[in-house]
Amino acid sequence: MTYEDVLNFCEEQDVRFIRLSYFDMYGTQKNVSVLPTELKRAFVEGISFDASAIDGFLDEVHSDLFLYPDPNTMSILPWRSMDGSVIRMYCDIKYPDGTPFERDVRYILKKAILKAKSMGIDVNFGSEFEFYLFKQDENGENTYVPLDRAGYMDVSPLDKGENVRREICLTLSEMGIDPEVSHHEMGPGQNEIDFRYSSALQAADNAATFKWVVEAIANMQGLVADFSPKPLEDQPGNGMHINMSVDQHEELLMPFMAGILNRIEEMTAFLNPTKHSYKRLGKDKAPSYISWSYQNRNQLIRIPATHSTNRMELRSPDCSCNIYLAYALLIYAGLEGIEKNMVPDPCTDIVSSDTKKLPQSLKEAKIKALNSDWLKQVLGKDVVDIYVG
Repeated sequence: MTYEDVLNFCEEQDVRFIRLSYFDMYGTQKNVSVLPTELKRAFVEGISFDASAIDGFLDEVHSDLFLYPDPNTMSILPWRSMDGSVIRMYCDIKYPDGTPFERDVRYILKKAILKAKSMGIDVNFGSEFEFYLFKQDENGENTYVPLDRAGYMDVSPLDKGENVRREICLTLSEMGIDPEVSHHEMGPGQNEIDFRYSSALQAADNAATFKWVVEAIANMQGLVADFSPKPLEDQPGNGMHINMSVDQHEELLMPFMAGILNRIEEMTAFLNPTKHSYKRLGKDKAPSYISWSYQNRNQLIRIPATHSTNRMELRSPDCSCNIYLAYALLIYAGLEGIEKNMVPDPCTDIVSSDTKKLPQSLKEAKIKALNSDWLKQVLGKDVVDIYVG
């Protein structure tokens, strides 16, 4: 799409408000709203904001950054007032001189994608998101009381989240994002919605939109959507299983996977960035060892039984990660595996005592990350120090 396409859409759909969204270093979505009369200025000059107020960006001395909307991310917000539409676009972040801001996480992912394309490779992603639906108290806060007591793929009346998931999926569809499947998960009040494969940047943008939509729809239903990795101590945690394929290059899947296995310890702090992340790992089919297998859901990476042989599923990440940094790191690690023609260790369904483990705590994961020259090379030392420090 172009700037003119967006302008025409705003006129045709009576758009009254435009949300310009971006992300901090930790994946938290931020936004500033403008009227349609400011749209041309946004595209041509950018909309300035105080970068010193955003964690991990700039200090007060040099605090001006500018937002430039990406027209290809334009989406109408179906749940807003019908008295004039509201649209949202994700933005590129730039310095006053127009150069890209190196800590813009979408820019970091774009650089990884460009490296892959320079090697003639497209990496596609499709993620599976788990979340709990809890009841709100009278102040709208989380009670941690599950919406229901249903189990894996149960149906109503046991599954009380059926209507909520349907509303989420229909809303996403109106926004141009088509979920693949949705169902009740193992935990009480736990749900899962999965997406089809798409290009890395589109998949990351869709993932960010998805979490926002789920939280908004749940709140409208008097519920809290909780994506945290272990919201209930005695129940399964929330994972974010990441499916990857190397488009048109099935022969590259194994070296791509070997590269990820080789760097997984170093990137775990980015894939599992909270203390609660490590309460999930090693329990209820969440992996603890660095291993892979066919179909086995207890392993870190599994090759699913599908009609395509060009697909792998990474099962350690959780929804608290910054999806843009996660995808970027997985691309860089996989490309290193291809460049060095790496071969993964043999697949296994039963790990042995000498099988390497993932970091077992956030402290251990941070030490691995801070000592990684590879991370500093692909992300930049500043990004690693800010995110992990």
